Amino acid sequence: MMAAHVAVLMGGWSAEREVSLVTGAACATALRDEGYKVSELDVGRDVATKLAALQPDVAFNALHGRWGEDGCVQGLLETMAIPYTHSGVRASAVAMYKPMARDVFAAAGIPVPAGRVANVDEVNDRDPFERPYVVKPVAEGSTCGVRIVQDGDNGPPVGADWNFGDDVLAEEYIAGRELSVAVMDGRALGVIEIRPKRGFYDYEAKYSEGFADHVMPAPVHSDIYAAAMAWSEQAHTAIGCRGVSRTDFRYDDTQGEPGALYMLEINTQPGMTPLSLVPEIAADTGMGFGALVRWMVEDAGCDR
Repeated sequence: MMAAHVAVLMGGWSAEREVSLVTGAACATALRDEGYKVSELDVGRDVATKLAALQPDVAFNALHGRWGEDGCVQGLLETMAIPYTHSGVRASAVAMYKPMARDVFAAAGIPVPAGRVANVDEVNDRDPFERPYVVKPVAEGSTCGVRIVQDGDNGPPVGADWNFGDDVLAEEYIAGRELSVAVMDGRALGVIEIRPKRGFYDYEAKYSEGFADHVMPAPVHSDIYAAAMAWSEQAHTAIGCRGVSRTDFRYDDTQGEPGALYMLEINTQPGMTPLSLVPEIAADTGMGFGALVRWMVEDAGCDR
C-alpha cells in the first residue's frame, strides 16, 4: 500500500545543505507525480515539532552530511516512530565516520588504501605518506574538504580554511579511475565510471553540469566489474545498510588490466540530483526516477 503522506526532509545546516535542497526538490516532485501527498520540510532545529504537526506516514530523508546522514536524525525518527528511508542509526553512524567504515571493509576482506587518522598539526608538520596522498575530513560527504597533496605544493597540506575538526583522515593516493556502484535492497545494480574533465571528482564536478562524464556500464575488465559488484554488496551488508546505498572505488589500471581495485567509502544516503549516480545506474536497469523513489518510500521503516 502506498503511503498517503510523505515528509521530504531536506536542507539542514551541514556543509552539504545546498545539495540536499536539490535532492529533496527532485524527490518531492517525483513523489507527487507518483501520487503521494508530499510535504517539503527544510529542516531546522525545530524539526521534531514540525514533524509532530505534519504527522506524516513516512519521512523521505533527503538530508546529506552531518546530523542528517550520521545517525542523528535517524535516532529522532526512531523515537517518534516515523518510518524513514535509507539506513538506520548504527549503519548511518558507522558509514559516516570514515575510519570506522574502513575498518569494517578491511574486516570483510575488501581492500582499502593505506590510511590513518592524524591531527591537523601533525600532518602539517610531516607528511604521513609519500606524496601524492589524500587528506579528507573524518566525517563529511560530497568530497567536502578533500584535497590531494601533490609534490611541489606550496603551503601546508591542511590550510587555514579547514573547518572540519582537529583530525584528518590521510590516505595513500590511488592512481587510475573512479568507479561507483549502486546497491538496492542488498543487490548491486551496476558499475559506473566517472571521468572528471579536470582534477578529481570533487564537489564542483559532482554538482555542476559539464565537469565530468559518466560512462555506464563502466568499461573495465570483467573481473574488476564483478569484484566491484560483489564488494559493494558485502559492504552494504557488513555496515548494516538498508534501502539504497552507493559505494565508491578507485581502480588502478596504470599497469594494465585487470588492475587493483580499492574501496573508498559507502554512502548510505546517495545524492538524488539530476547529475547523481544512483538514478543513472538505476535507469540503466530500466528503473526510472519515479519508480526508484517510490520503491524507497515503500521500503521505509524503523530499526526497532
